[in-house]
Amino acid sequence: MCDSLPKGPEGPLAGESTLSRQFALVSLLLVAILGFWFRSVGHGGLGRHETPGTVTSERRPDEAVGAERAAVASAERDLLAAATLNDGATSPPDVEAGASPAPHAKQILFGDLHVHTTFSFDAFMLSLPMTGGEGAHPPADACDFARFCSALDFWSINDHAESITPTHWAETVASIRACDAVSSDSAREPDTVAFLGWEWTQVGATPDKHYGHKNVVLRDLDEDSVPTRPIGAPGSRARIAAGNPFGTARSGAFLHALGQERMHGLARFFEERRNLELCPLGVSVRELPADCLELVDTPDLLFDKLDDWGFESIVIPHGTTWGFYTPPGSEWSKQLAGPLHDEDRQKLLEIYSGHGNSEEYRSYRSVDWDEKGRPVCPEPNENHLPTCWRAGEIIEERCLAAGESEAECAKRAVVARQNAAEAGSQMHLTAPGVKAADWLDAGQCRDCTQPAFNYRPGGAAQAILAFSNFETPDGFPRRFRFGLMASSDNHFGRPGTGYKEVHRSGFTESRSNVDDLNPMLRPMVSPPAEEPLPESRAYDPATSKLAGFALMEMERQASYFMTGGLVAVHGEGRSRSAIWDALQRREVYGTSGPRILLWFDLLNPPDGSGSAVPMGGEVVTKESPRFEVRAVGSFEQAPGCPDYATTALGPDRLAHVCKGECYNPTPTRRPITRIEVVRIRPQNAPGEPIAPLIEDPWRSFACEGQPEGCSVRFEDPDYATNARDAVYYVRAIEAPMLAVNAAGIACERDASGRCLTPKLCSGDATDDCLAPEEPRAWSSPIFVDWPR
Repeated sequence: MCDSLPKGPEGPLAGESTLSRQFALVSLLLVAILGFWFRSVGHGGLGRHETPGTVTSERRPDEAVGAERAAVASAERDLLAAATLNDGATSPPDVEAGASPAPHAKQILFGDLHVHTTFSFDAFMLSLPMTGGEGAHPPADACDFARFCSALDFWSINDHAESITPTHWAETVASIRACDAVSSDSAREPDTVAFLGWEWTQVGATPDKHYGHKNVVLRDLDEDSVPTRPIGAPGSRARIAAGNPFGTARSGAFLHALGQERMHGLARFFEERRNLELCPLGVSVRELPADCLELVDTPDLLFDKLDDWGFESIVIPHGTTWGFYTPPGSEWSKQLAGPLHDEDRQKLLEIYSGHGNSEEYRSYRSVDWDEKGRPVCPEPNENHLPTCWRAGEIIEERCLAAGESEAECAKRAVVARQNAAEAGSQMHLTAPGVKAADWLDAGQCRDCTQPAFNYRPGGAAQAILAFSNFETPDGFPRRFRFGLMASSDNHFGRPGTGYKEVHRSGFTESRSNVDDLNPMLRPMVSPPAEEPLPESRAYDPATSKLAGFALMEMERQASYFMTGGLVAVHGEGRSRSAIWDALQRREVYGTSGPRILLWFDLLNPPDGSGSAVPMGGEVVTKESPRFEVRAVGSFEQAPGCPDYATTALGPDRLAHVCKGECYNPTPTRRPITRIEVVRIRPQNAPGEPIAPLIEDPWRSFACEGQPEGCSVRFEDPDYATNARDAVYYVRAIEAPMLAVNAAGIACERDASGRCLTPKLCSGDATDDCLAPEEPRAWSSPIFVDWPR
């Protein structure tokens, strides 16, 4: 008799069912473990903390530093000798010739007070392979670049406060102290002075709420002179948080599939910032928790907190005309009201950087305002095509191509212009499927010199110097009295990149074409691809899913990034205190990168002392002011790097930090071709139009281009007749040279000047997009007041 198969739980079928359940449980467990692991990866589990790096222990040789100082002194002696031999013949006939002036006792030192490292969120993004980046450039790289690549006399670190964690702030402080320690000792002058600072990065959605970006630079580095934390702006912090694509299992799977170490580092970067607590408002800075983020959204609160700390600091506004974040219609005049301006801290204005020139005033605006305060689109003029107007043209062209009637397409153009005007800085997002080239040169200042992208004239340096506020207790007008300086705003830890016009990728913010990016990563830096529809759409920031770089016109901006400028000081020595005192006196000037030597003095001070008043100075007088300008061109550069840089850094670090090109002067100086004088008469009454008050150039003097430089004297005979305050500054201009992105968006134009075909510099990053430019230096103004 055969045994029958068991039918109960002990039989084979039950065993198979148990195995199935066990297999399912194991599978679920594996899926859970894998999900947990991918989630951990999405939270930066495989990423490395962005470290500050290690400062190279070598100093720049004393001989190299001494040679630079001797070169400045020798250049001034040669210039004075040439002027004496010519007995004033270097000056035009209508310029007073007098006794030979004495040489200045102060040194000219060059620096960069606007430098970012990959501790900044945007700099980290630019370091990624997906954006054509070249990896980490932390604070130690910036120190080594300043000493061995650009051979600067001073520099400051200015990472965005909104992205600096307590750990990164402590590491920044330690790195700057290490840089300062290796650069100086008690027995010798420092080769390079490193200042500590940060950037307050405020962006308002509307002109009345927008105050812009300001760099904070601290004087001292000792333990009792450094804040516990930097002070940022809440809006920029929120935008960083909103741009976080990580933190999920799906993002972890993506990172794992991508297999890029730098992207894992980005996930870690976001994770370290995700759950940081905000400091409560209304609490003294020293009573706040050490690990909170301190954020304020208006300049007066920033100044209050700096006052609360009590440490010596300077606040330097920059980007005042940059349209990629400044709302159309913004005017800097509102910052003259009450506590929004601090005369003791806000002494300097960045007129030029790697984002372009912010000097020149123009009367056009990107939007106008109707009687109800609603933005409306202005008509174009010969030197400006408003972006909102071009939005209407694009939609009308598409509409006609689709076969619609002219009347219908004209209506759609009206709607498109209004949608764009109301979109503010995101006008470009109101035309679905638009390409960068479709905008032609819309938004740009056609007759400005190397203007910033989407130029906002209401923030131009000339306008800022012309504004007056009459809501004062004593009835006397309140004005900005800024010294003018320049810096790089480099985001690769490279202070002072303007010494050579090379390496568009790395020495500027320009990247390769966004179409070359990984399709999975492209949405992080550009809007999604769309069909070019023949109708406009409104932009609503509350419902838009775009954040960060995807909100900006990255491809068009790439044509406007330059190698950046320098700030020069007339200092009584090379020490930290001597440089700081010059900054406080506003005895500074800016250059577009080359180390042009510039002196600008008032020769007839009213005190009768006979001592000239240098740039940045103020006088009260009824006498017509007389001035002297001296300028000497910068050194031509030899390829490669000096031996001391190669020896100190070694070949690998020289390639990574300096990209193989350093400040390497030859004995030949470039010619100065002319001196231009700008006269500004600040507003004397509320609402006085400022365009007629800005005379640019008021005077222009041709120079002979001699290697010794150029020296001129001039007087303002109208001053007494005008009987009003006046501001004077000068530009020294060198012979043309080829420079990175100098043409901006170059266009083929018709007879009326309209752009027909734009030439964007957004292709291969190895193309430096060179075009002719005239390097220049801008003096700080001399303020001459009529007695009251």
